[in-house]
Amino acid sequence: MKIAVITGASSGMGREAAVQIADRFGGIQEIWLVARRKERLEELDGRLPAEIRCFALDVTCEEDRNRLKEVLEREKPEVKILVNSAGFGRIGKVGEFAADIECSMVRLNCEALCAMTHLVLPYMSPNSRILQFASSAAFLPQPKFAVYAATKSFVLSYSRALGRELKDRQIYVTAVCPGPVDTEFFDIAETTAQIPLYKKLVMANPRKVVRKALRDSFMGKSVSVYGVTMKAFRLLCKAVPHEILLGILKTE
Repeated sequence: MKIAVITGASSGMGREAAVQIADRFGGIQEIWLVARRKERLEELDGRLPAEIRCFALDVTCEEDRNRLKEVLEREKPEVKILVNSAGFGRIGKVGEFAADIECSMVRLNCEALCAMTHLVLPYMSPNSRILQFASSAAFLPQPKFAVYAATKSFVLSYSRALGRELKDRQIYVTAVCPGPVDTEFFDIAETTAQIPLYKKLVMANPRKVVRKALRDSFMGKSVSVYGVTMKAFRLLCKAVPHEILLGILKTE
């Protein structure tokens, strides 16, 4: 049985990935949706042109992940697409919110992503795809977004190295690095502070971001960046020393 596994599937780009994979890839027999909110996952039942299976679990919890591990070991599916989109961020200076929130970002954005990749990888066959959702925040340290940006730098670096390691197995890894996207992400991020106006002005449509991410993945690209603005930002971060760019950013 050929399947896709999607984390963070209850909302945002994970949910959008489920919709587009079901619509575009007829060879996928089942889509396994992973998120904490069971009711949000079950809303997709019957709405997609593919069978779905819901796993209401917390990917940061080893015990929860072991439930998925047991199903994989028992059924031994052929995983053709893995999408790691679970993640969250909070806006504010380090120390302005609880330490556990900062550490939770690392656990979900980095540790859980690695754990899920490790868990699913043995079941992936040649010509399979892994999409790891990073962010354009990975390109430059971000004052008042320090922990989140650092976690996404980790995802970008990890994904590019992983792609090189898996090249001989013909498993292709794409780090998806959009700028601000119009999803529930910022509803959570703004519980501690407001996002800058310039980020609101370049807010992207999640449907378009996911469409490009899937297209770039199947073209074998290691990094997917949506939009002219974010592509220019990436080039700027490569060309200009980060100390100069950080000096321009406001931290107050």
